[in-house]
Order: sequence, then structure tokens, then C-alpha cells
Amino acid sequence: MIYSKKLKTFKLIKHCFFTRKGGFSKDIYKSLNCGKGSRDKKKNVLKNLGLVSKIIGVRKENLILMHQTHSSRVTKINNTNKRKKINADAMITNTRGLALAVVTADCVPILIYDKENGIVGCIHAGWKGAIADIIKKTIITIKKLNKKNRIYASVGPCIGKKSYEVDTKFFKNFTKKSRKNKIYFSKKNKNKMLFNLRKFVADKLLALGVSVDHINRDTFKDKNNFFSYRRSTILKQRDYGRCISVIRVV
Repeated sequence: MIYSKKLKTFKLIKHCFFTRKGGFSKDIYKSLNCGKGSRDKKKNVLKNLGLVSKIIGVRKENLILMHQTHSSRVTKINNTNKRKKINADAMITNTRGLALAVVTADCVPILIYDKENGIVGCIHAGWKGAIADIIKKTIITIKKLNKKNRIYASVGPCIGKKSYEVDTKFFKNFTKKSRKNKIYFSKKNKNKMLFNLRKFVADKLLALGVSVDHINRDTFKDKNNFFSYRRSTILKQRDYGRCISVIRVV
């Protein structure tokens, strides 16, 4: 379990970036696999989610997960819609007793707290969601609720720049969106670039006036603590687990 130094200072919220350790799953999913979309045994995933609920201090049904699709959709969660299927890549809430969760395996988990208004949020920021402005839309959604705010964000464990090799087509897609995006890439060889996803999403937050801190861990390199889609693909494994990051209002 890993905590943001900044978010940890706020007494009215509870959060955690969970590692892959301490759960019930076996083999390639060992051990705290929280991905309902994985091919892991359903009973093991549910036991893992039950453990996360207990640690974060909510009932199982109040640990809210999204059906993540690399979109730019943001959903406000309350006691009315918490049991519905949530097709989104970001959630916010000011409802006590609800914990918002994002699952990742190289993508960026971002946990958010608006101290002024008691709002928490989580974002699933893969490159597709990030370039589609999931971060901007989440922060704007929070600001629309109240113009007076103080927003903090912690950018969690994700694939590091040295591990994120992309092709020239990927590079062109980003620079087509904005020429300024060139700063997030460095050349590896004639055909490959390295992409700094962490800096890309952090700069989006900073541009919106959000105070940012980092859990600067590379999910691809650190196989003992994190699941990684890219690592599993390279190893030709049949599937991969997902780590969970959670935040709630106390």
C-alpha cells in the first residue's frame, strides 16, 4: 500500500494506491488483482475487492468501480446511481461512505481532492483518455459545482518514460493534436520514441491550477509490486491483473 504524502495530510479523506500484494489470486494474477474484466477467478477478485473495502473502511457495495473504456466521460456518484453500471473513466463524489476506485496496469491512476468543497475524485488516464481531455473535463466538472475551490491531485504508479516505447504513428497522433506535445517524447532509434505519460498528465493538471504530487513508480519495471499490461504482452501471458487506487470522504 502506497500513500500520497500530500493527500495523507488531509483528515477528512482516506486514500490508498494499492500494490499487487496481499490478496487471494494465484499465478499471473498474484495476488491483489482487482480487475473484474480480467480472466481471473471471479471469487478471488471479489475477495480482493472485499479486502480493499475493509482497508479503506466502507461496505463492499460502497466501493465503486467504473467500466473503463479509455473515454473522456466523467460521472458524479451518489447513493442513487452507485449500483448502476458506470461507463466512465473518471468519477467524483461528495457523498460520505462511498469510495471511488480506479484500476490500472500501466495507465495512470489519479486521485483528486477539492479541499474547499469536500469533493473527491479518481481518473483513469491512459494515453487515449489523456489526449481526449479526460483530465480537463474532470477538473471542469468539479469547478462547475463551486467556483471557489482548492484542488489537489496525486499522480499514481504508471509506466515510466524509459519503459514506454511507441512508434512514429503514435508520435504523429500526439503532435497533430498539438505541436507542443513534442516535449513529451524523446527519440530511442530510427523507428521508436519514448513517451512520458506521467509528465503529460501532470502538466494537464498543473495548467488547470491543480496542486500535484507524484507516486513516481514504474509499473512496467517493478514486477514485484505492480501489474503491467505491456510486460504481460511482452511475456506472452494470456492475461494480466489490475492494481486498484481508492479515495473516499471520511
